[in-house]
Amino acid sequence: MHPMLNIAVRAARKAGNLIAKFYETPDAVEASLKGNNDFVTNVDRDAEHLIVEVIRKAYPQHTIISEERGEIVGEDKDVQWIIDPLDGTTNFLKRLPHFSVSIAVRIKGRTEVAVIYDPMRNELFTSTRGQGAQLNGYRLRGSNARDLSGTVLATGFPFKLKQHAPAYINMVGKLFTECADFRRTGSAALDLAYVAAARVDGFFEIGLKPWDFAAGELIVRESGGIITDFIGGHNFYTSGNIIAGNPRVVKALLANVRDELSDALKR
Repeated sequence: MHPMLNIAVRAARKAGNLIAKFYETPDAVEASLKGNNDFVTNVDRDAEHLIVEVIRKAYPQHTIISEERGEIVGEDKDVQWIIDPLDGTTNFLKRLPHFSVSIAVRIKGRTEVAVIYDPMRNELFTSTRGQGAQLNGYRLRGSNARDLSGTVLATGFPFKLKQHAPAYINMVGKLFTECADFRRTGSAALDLAYVAAARVDGFFEIGLKPWDFAAGELIVRESGGIITDFIGGHNFYTSGNIIAGNPRVVKALLANVRDELSDALKR
C-alpha cells in the first residue's frame, strides 16, 4: 500500500468513527450557518481536527487544504492534502445516513492518492494513481453503458448558486428525456465513488469545491471513467462544474447539456 494512502485511510476511519458516534447522539451536535444554505457543525470541525492531526504527525511538512480551515501551508507546497471532513453535512443534520469523509493527496498538481469513507455503511473507496480503484479491497469498474438509454444519473442541485437554477433545470429536463432516472443523494464525494462502482452511470454538478471532488476524481479515473468540465475541458478545478462517467456517457452528457449552458457555465 502507498504510504500516504495508509495515512489517508487511518485519518478517514478515525474521522468516520467520530462522525458515527455523534450521529448516535444528536443532542451533542451544534450547527451554525456559515453561508447561504450552508451549514457547519462542531462535528465537521472535530473530524477535521482529527484528520489534520493524523496527517501532521506523519507528514509535518506537507500543505493541507480543508473545507473548514482553508489552507494550512507547510514547508512542502508541492504536496497538498485536500480534505472534506464531512461531505453531506445537511444529511448528517437531518439524520439521513448518507455522508462521507473525503481525502486526496495531490503532488505537483496531480492527484496521486484518494480515499472516500462512508462510516454508516463501513464502505472504504480507495485509489492510488495507476493502481486502479477499490471498495473495501475489491477492484472497481465503472458502468459499461453505451449511451444515456437506461442510465441512472446522479446530480446535485446548485443550492448555493441559485443564479444557475434556470440553466440547471433546463439541463435536467433535457437529460430526463434521454436517461432512465436521477439520484440526488447529498454527497458529491459519494456520488463520484458510486460512478466508479457503477451504482450510477454518470454524474454532473455545478460549482463544486476541490474538497468535494478531489478524491472522487482519481477514483473515477482509476475505475475507467473520465471527468471533464461542462464543455469537455479540464477546467473543473477552477469552475467546479463537473461531468463524470465512462467516456461514452460523458460524451452523451456533454452533447445534451451544450445548448443549455449560460456563458458563466462555459468557463
